[in-house]
Amino acid sequence: MHSRTVYIPQKQSLPPINWTVQPYARKGDKAALSNVAKVEIIRDIKNKPPPPCDDFHNVPAVVFSSGGYRGNFFHEINDVMIPLFLTTRHFQSQVQLVATDYKEHWDSKYHQILTSLSNYKVINPAEDEKVHCFPGGAIGLVYHGDLTCNTSGIPGGYSVNDFRRFLRDSFNLKIKNVTEIEKPVLILISRRRARALLNEKEILGLATELGFKAITTTPERMSNLSRFSDEINSCSVLLGVHGAGLTNALFLPDGAVMLQVVPLGLEWASATYYGSKVVGKMNVRYLEYKIIPEESSLLEKYGRDSPVINDPATIGKQGYAVSSKIYLRGQNVTLDISRFRKTLLQALELLRR
Repeated sequence: MHSRTVYIPQKQSLPPINWTVQPYARKGDKAALSNVAKVEIIRDIKNKPPPPCDDFHNVPAVVFSSGGYRGNFFHEINDVMIPLFLTTRHFQSQVQLVATDYKEHWDSKYHQILTSLSNYKVINPAEDEKVHCFPGGAIGLVYHGDLTCNTSGIPGGYSVNDFRRFLRDSFNLKIKNVTEIEKPVLILISRRRARALLNEKEILGLATELGFKAITTTPERMSNLSRFSDEINSCSVLLGVHGAGLTNALFLPDGAVMLQVVPLGLEWASATYYGSKVVGKMNVRYLEYKIIPEESSLLEKYGRDSPVINDPATIGKQGYAVSSKIYLRGQNVTLDISRFRKTLLQALELLRR
């Protein structure tokens, strides 16, 4: 391998043709792939011979992109870390990771995961000018879907709970089951921009009244994954409006509760990325609180008779650019405390079972 070029020896049973790939999980996502470098694969080495090897490795290589939607925690985990786990775990750390679109802050953030998957420092082909030779390898990653690990079709048959156990080991998280937490702890993910909870103090007050130790966190604190994973691991309930921060449910102890606040117009996204069919496979209990128009800032802006309020599906048909501007980036939430009380009581009941 040289820069972002991979040479395949002639003895491999492949036709003598050359092609390019973008080694990122979301193959058909043009927006993500616009941030993913192409890797050239050269099979026709008679007409394009490889340069001589500088470094010989005795372990296989896995070439993947750390670009795409980097900066969004959901996508960093879903599009890169889970597929990387599925692709490399059976090598038992005897594998060399080669990350195109490499960034040092990304390596630092996920250091515990990367060093658990491989005994070797990640190669950044954009800066490493050496020609690396491997006995074998894979270009691209296994991807099973949103926060999903299918046990069939991969060596080891890993599930999402195997991934959760891997995270616990990688980050040295101490609490395995929520029953180990004496007093229930609720952590609220605080958002400062879109989909902010405008009455956080009242929500935290309600949680305290019902017997929780109630705390809050911010995106800034969540960016330190080593520290924040430990904080989440000590919580009984993770509460947040639909968004990337809910991916932290992976660090909750078994039996904990993830409570997703579902804003107007985001029912499909909430169910697809964090719903019961996803979180339910993690040994984490799932609850959701679907807001009503009176709890959305969109009601005052558009009025009750607007299709924005009473027919979000119509808005969705206008395309993602239109719907996301309104529902993802243009909406805040004020929970009805009396109405929300019932959902928090449900969370407490689940924890007592």
